[in-house]
Amino acid sequence: MTTDQQEQQREDEQSEENQDQELFGQDELQGLRSRWEEVQAGFVDEPKESVQRADQLVSDLMTKLTSGFDQARSGLEEQWNKGEEASTEDLRVALTRYRAFFNRLLKV
Repeated sequence: MTTDQQEQQREDEQSEENQDQELFGQDELQGLRSRWEEVQAGFVDEPKESVQRADQLVSDLMTKLTSGFDQARSGLEEQWNKGEEASTEDLRVALTRYRAFFNRLLKV
């Protein structure tokens, strides 16, 4: 592997780490965690309602995760539908984001 390839790999790995951190902003993370704490705290008094709220929270979370990738994919598809070619760099960035997300999902 050449020095340039090694440097590119390090940049990709660092970008992947940053993307892991950027799935949600700090305020959004705190809001999600607060919602979970409320769900969990309510279990003793209303177990059925707590499970329903947990289901809704997880559903909301999955929707947020997929919407970002749907937007990125739509942007690429829009370029292709116009007959434009996405640059190799655009495609590399997209693949790097998918890889980061894929690896993060496998850790769950």
